Amino acid sequence: MARHGKRYQSAAATLERGDLLGPEEALQRVKEMASAKFDETVELAMRLGVDRRSGEQMVRGTVSLPHGSGKSPRVVAFARGEDVQRAEEAGADVVGAEDLVTKIEGGWKDFDVLVATREMMRVVGRLGKRLGPRMPNPKAGTVGDDIAKIVRDLKGGRIQFRLDRGGNIQVPIGKASYAVDQLKENFGTVLQAVLRARPAAAKGQYLRKIAVSSTMGPSALVDPAAAQALAESML
Repeated sequence: MARHGKRYQSAAATLERGDLLGPEEALQRVKEMASAKFDETVELAMRLGVDRRSGEQMVRGTVSLPHGSGKSPRVVAFARGEDVQRAEEAGADVVGAEDLVTKIEGGWKDFDVLVATREMMRVVGRLGKRLGPRMPNPKAGTVGDDIAKIVRDLKGGRIQFRLDRGGNIQVPIGKASYAVDQLKENFGTVLQAVLRARPAAAKGQYLRKIAVSSTMGPSALVDPAAAQALAESML
C-alpha cells in the first residue's frame, strides 16, 4: 500500500471523506493543496457508466482547452514531400517517413503524440501492434490532410481523451498556477466534449464519478450533477 508524505496527509485532512464539491470549489481546494516546489499539473479524472468491453461504447475524442494544458507536447509527424516543411514550420519536434517507422520499431519512444498525413498511414500501419492506442487515428484528430493544422492545434492546447480499461478518462486541464476561472473553463470544456461523445448504446447514469487533483496532491471529488450543469451552461 502506498505511503504518502506529511504534506499530502496534511492536505488530505482538509477534505471530508466522500464529500462532493462544486467544480469551482473543488478546483480552488486543489490549488490550495498544491504545495510542491514546481508548478503542478491539475488533472481531471472521470469514471463513466459505459460497458468498456463493448466496441460500440468506446469514448474517445479531442478537445481544445481555452487556456491550454500548460504543457507543450512533443509531437512527431509522419509526412513526405512538401508536408515535411509544413509540419516543421507548425512546430513538429520530429518529422519523418519510413526512417521514423524503423526508429520506433527499434524501441524509440521519445514523443507524446504521433500524427500523420492520410497517405502516410499505409506506412505507419505496420506499427499498429507496437503503438496500440498511441497509433495516429482520424477519430482522435491525429490523421488528416492538413498536417500543419493538426500540429498547431496540438501545440496550442488540444488534448486527446480516451476511455481506459477501467472505464475511466484522465486528462490534464492546466497548472496549479492557473486562476480558478481558467481551470474552471478548461474543466467545463472537457466535460462538454465527453458528454458529446456519449455512446448511443450507453444506459443509465453516464457521469459516475469525477475528481480533480494536482500532481502531488490528494483528489477532490466533484458532484457529477454540478459538473454537467457547468458544462451545459457554457454552451
